[in-house]
Amino acid sequence: MFRFKPLLVLSGALYISIALAQSTDTAGTIEIRSKAENLTGIANSGSEGIVSGLRIAALPILRPGEVMEMVPGLIVTQHAGDGKANQYFLRGFNLDHGTDFATFVNGVPANMPTHAHGQGYTDLNFLIPELVDQIAYRKGTYSALDGDFSAAGSARIEYLKKMDGHLAEITAGANGYKRFLLAGSPKRLEGQWLYGLEVFRNDGHWVVPENYQKINGVLSFTNGTRVNGYSVTGMLYKSSWVSTDQIPLRAVSQGIIDRFGSADPTTGGETHRYSLSSQWAQTGNDRQSKASFWALDSALDLWSNFEYCAGSIEATGNCSLSDQFKQAEKRKAFGFGISEARYSQLSVFNKTYETAFSFGIDGRSDNINPVGLYQTTKRKINGTVREDTVKQNSISFWGQNETRWTPSFRSILGARADAYQFDVRSNVAANSGKSSDQKVSPKLSLIYGPVGSTEFYANFGAGFHSNDARGTTITVDPVDRTTPVSKVNPLVKAIGSELGIRTELVKGWKSNVALWKLNMASELLFIGDAGTTEPSSPSKRYGVEWNNFYAINNNLSLDLDLAWAHSRFVSEENQQTFIPGAVSSTANIGLTIDNAGPWFGSVRLRYFGPRPLTEDGIIKSNASSLANLRVGYKINSQTKLAFDVYNLLNQKANDIEYAYSSQLANETAPVFDRHIHPTEPRSLRVTLTHKFK
Repeated sequence: MFRFKPLLVLSGALYISIALAQSTDTAGTIEIRSKAENLTGIANSGSEGIVSGLRIAALPILRPGEVMEMVPGLIVTQHAGDGKANQYFLRGFNLDHGTDFATFVNGVPANMPTHAHGQGYTDLNFLIPELVDQIAYRKGTYSALDGDFSAAGSARIEYLKKMDGHLAEITAGANGYKRFLLAGSPKRLEGQWLYGLEVFRNDGHWVVPENYQKINGVLSFTNGTRVNGYSVTGMLYKSSWVSTDQIPLRAVSQGIIDRFGSADPTTGGETHRYSLSSQWAQTGNDRQSKASFWALDSALDLWSNFEYCAGSIEATGNCSLSDQFKQAEKRKAFGFGISEARYSQLSVFNKTYETAFSFGIDGRSDNINPVGLYQTTKRKINGTVREDTVKQNSISFWGQNETRWTPSFRSILGARADAYQFDVRSNVAANSGKSSDQKVSPKLSLIYGPVGSTEFYANFGAGFHSNDARGTTITVDPVDRTTPVSKVNPLVKAIGSELGIRTELVKGWKSNVALWKLNMASELLFIGDAGTTEPSSPSKRYGVEWNNFYAINNNLSLDLDLAWAHSRFVSEENQQTFIPGAVSSTANIGLTIDNAGPWFGSVRLRYFGPRPLTEDGIIKSNASSLANLRVGYKINSQTKLAFDVYNLLNQKANDIEYAYSSQLANETAPVFDRHIHPTEPRSLRVTLTHKFK
């Protein structure tokens, strides 16, 4: 008969095996990694998984946020300076900076609601990839544990709790790239300590040097394990940069702006993030209790210029003021999560079934003072479009029951109730106010198997994302303070369903397929660039994903992820239009060799398919295929040298493309055009790593 207690033991062993594999260089690394990421018999859908730190360690990573590309089907790119949050694409979504994908790091949510630049803004530049132990991801709306921003999915990134000794790492590359990392676990102190300190600087391949500088640190203490123990983690991140934003294609074609040039050399940003968090868990014979608490202090000053001179020429007849604007915020937030899982037996018609009932409460409070949009020239403020103080609180209750009805069939029935309150105090009195909203989201998963090495899944669930608090109380355009503007619904409903299969086709080859569908009630968004809201129709998406990991032998592995999606807005008249930026096809393939003598390496190819740039679908972005390579040599058991080559084939591609109107200084009127942010050309970085006790 099925028992839930072994699941806990297996989960604990899973985490421990990953940590041990991360900290050792023994033979069989590929095999250990393959076993660690096998979720048959544990997973609740065909599109969830765990990415071990071993896979991440093998990656040639251009930017820290690219560790998220190990979530199958997820594309990570950039349309501005590298200090700004990345742009994400998944399941037919242009997720912008994270609106519909919930991300957590050591239990702390990375998504920022009512953010100065964009709803759900997810800045992962504070990540230290060498310290990542695992990424546990789920896609879709099927888990009661996932709330705001999780319509497309969620990812929980966990750092290592302890390292075997210390490591010092120095990386150098072209155009002033310098990175220094010192991390480790002191042995003289009782308990499990982990520290990391990263110092970074880079100018990039841009005509205007990026001058991206950051300092990044983490310190944690752990007593026990993830299933029986507690941890406390403090993080510190601070950075500044000059940004080369997207530029009009016509200016490049006419030779006015270099492909790696800038239309405004004074754009860029400054940011910081300080956090303190704790996680606690206790596991007994028939229950498991968990609790987490976190506090966060963050700020952002972001200067952008996407239309260049359009507004200033119209207003003054020249481009002396430009269309530069500043988005800024200062935020203090805290939150908590408490949950309990109880394992028992359920009696129905004189039959006994093994069951697990889990329930919990989550809470979050954000105090943003101020959050503003300002007109600027060369980073100097000319005027205030709007400036607000926002208090946003949410509380969530969730529960789910998992029952094993037969040796091969189990069900998970759950629900989540979320309540939100918004309090906005604006410099435009008409836009001040309070609002609130609630959502109840049912969940259902049916799992058949494992039968041999195969398991089948059927999932259904409702979810949501919150809208910017300022959009829920707005009544007039903040620019002219007269034109009426419609309010948005605070919470936007999403309904998803999925059929999946997970199997081991041959020994060492793990594969899963998911057919999915997602309907959004609306994609109303607060447009931070204008300080107002922009309505859109409901949307429908469906697609298929095929993910594979093949441990060819103990030293060689191959992974392949393919995804396709169909995305459309749907009007009340059932007319369908394209969703700008919605990616239709992606692919990610990687070949990794490890412990084959002193040499190790990895080559990865990423395909980013075309996206419609307008609702009529006439204008589309170009597809891109980028290859990255890592080749390394172990000088001895403590020291290794690695060479990373990015954009190996030196493709002349674009990280991002948009289509909208802008006006240059020599133009008499705005021009509708493509706007691009080019992919960086081929570049080389060299990393020397030394481990010591």
